[in-house]
Amino acid sequence: MILNRKSVYLMFIDAILVNLAAFGSFYLRFEGNIPEEYFLTYYHTAWAGTLIYLVVFSLFGLYNRLWQYASISELLSILYAVTVGTGSVVIVIYFLAPMRYPNTVSVLFWLTTTFLIGGSRFLGRILQDGVFNIRIPGIPKRVLIIGAGDAGALGIRELKNTNYREGYPVGIIDDAPQKQKLKLMGIPVLGTRTDIQRVIKVHKVEEVIIAMPSAPGSVIRDITEICEKSGVVIKIIPGIYNYFSGQVDTLKIREVQIEDLLGREQVNLDIQEVAGYLAGEVVLVTGAGGSIGSELCRQICRFNPEKLIVVGRGENSIFDIEQELRTDCPSVNLTTEILDVKDREKVELVFRKYRPGVVFHAAAHKHVPLMERNPEEALKNNILGTYNVAEISDLTQVKTFVLISTDKAINPTSIMGATKRVAEMIIQSLDKRSQTRYVAVRFGNVLGSRGSVIPTFKKQIAKGGPVTVTHPEMVRYFMTIPEASQLVIQAGAMAHGGEVFILDMGKPVRIVDLARDLIRLSGFEVDVDIKLEFTGIRPGEKLYEELLTAEEGTTSTRHQRIFVAKACEVDVAGVEGLVQRVREKGSCLERDEIVGELGRVVPGFQQGTAKRDAESVSAR
Repeated sequence: MILNRKSVYLMFIDAILVNLAAFGSFYLRFEGNIPEEYFLTYYHTAWAGTLIYLVVFSLFGLYNRLWQYASISELLSILYAVTVGTGSVVIVIYFLAPMRYPNTVSVLFWLTTTFLIGGSRFLGRILQDGVFNIRIPGIPKRVLIIGAGDAGALGIRELKNTNYREGYPVGIIDDAPQKQKLKLMGIPVLGTRTDIQRVIKVHKVEEVIIAMPSAPGSVIRDITEICEKSGVVIKIIPGIYNYFSGQVDTLKIREVQIEDLLGREQVNLDIQEVAGYLAGEVVLVTGAGGSIGSELCRQICRFNPEKLIVVGRGENSIFDIEQELRTDCPSVNLTTEILDVKDREKVELVFRKYRPGVVFHAAAHKHVPLMERNPEEALKNNILGTYNVAEISDLTQVKTFVLISTDKAINPTSIMGATKRVAEMIIQSLDKRSQTRYVAVRFGNVLGSRGSVIPTFKKQIAKGGPVTVTHPEMVRYFMTIPEASQLVIQAGAMAHGGEVFILDMGKPVRIVDLARDLIRLSGFEVDVDIKLEFTGIRPGEKLYEELLTAEEGTTSTRHQRIFVAKACEVDVAGVEGLVQRVREKGSCLERDEIVGELGRVVPGFQQGTAKRDAESVSAR
């Protein structure tokens, strides 16, 4: 052990305390009248006993710990060290001293040494926990903690660690009957969820911290609505969720976000399975500047690929993700390529240059109304682009190809949805004649992706409203970007070839409810501060998204959040013919021609059904 000034200081203190404990043990045993022979025994062996203790304490690491953060582990170390030290001293004195210690003195020696050494070490922790702290008048907010569990304890400790500058916990709310009228770290449990408003009023609470990281979104929503009625500031301790997203690395008390109200469950990856097909592999991601593509890159970096090829069309977005990855993952061998997946020649050049073993194809046009106005671009990018990347993957012997698909590909009513269904058909048809394992992963909306509903609502709120929703009955499935990306990577590890994986999206959410929640979380009242307006369904949209066709159905996989759609027959000749027509005519395709071509290849493609569905709901 390397001794520093602090260690030497602790050893000096310990030497004094050990001898004080020894003298105290004799004093207590003989009630102050220590026989001369025992005093001489102690006098002649004190140096040996002290040295034994210091050596044992060093071996047990008592001089290389931060004692202001001491916990049960440090307490056990003290107990073990004092026990071994006392036993060693007793044995040495038994064999070397002219007279051994009385048994009662040995026991008292162990007790007093434990008390003095432990007390000296834990004094810093006692002060750290604020036993002697006095609340500074007029400065801290009065805080109510929701949840008397581990997260609640962490929240209280965090407030105490800042000497209550961020708030003073006046009480705790918890629904568990067995916790009522008890205390957690000195803070009383004042009632259940039904008592929140009363407790806020009686104790003049200014801020509420929700410390329930495993609670479902409905519970968080309920508590949030109760607290909003009292006009307090609401914050939350997020769950230690998505370690692989890199978003949570320490305790952070923050404002409640819309994701908290959805209550997404933690994604559990099979680390060995994922690492088995990514570690040491050349991995290529198309559309890497987008929301899903960039998150895939972040996740892939954690599995030590031999090389990561970041591919995209927009130079600004590719520049941003490249700079981020080079900063956060400096050990990853990273290369970027600017290319358009419609450019077959450039795609082939890149694939032959790097020879990727795994490809994630996230490049696509995704905005439904925009693609309704530009249908030829949807065909070129989503169909021709996918065919280029997928076919060249076969030619260059890629091992695994993962297509990012969408729930809008099921019984599509939009050009975008129909083109994504064709993309699924492309990889299914190629899988039948290739050694490459082709799979598609189908999921719904992702929270916070560029151009999605949440960022749009936030911009509208920032401008003072109105917040626009297309239809009061419109619902969508939602996932967070990290959980969708992690499940995509897991699905790739499970691929045998030809599967369409379906991600468990949880329960669908009404868009109007999201809008109302976001307005309230922004500190405004719906239709008082910020107006809510309905604008009508846009071209190509559906009221309800689906994850399966009627013919597909699902089978489960070994991952509880991933399912496999039962394979449907693919019109290979029709798909090949459509790809050829898009390649030949491209931008010259007329809308009616596009709708007709898609209708012949994609079963269930019906333009205009969304409007009829909306009218039917309104009539009811």
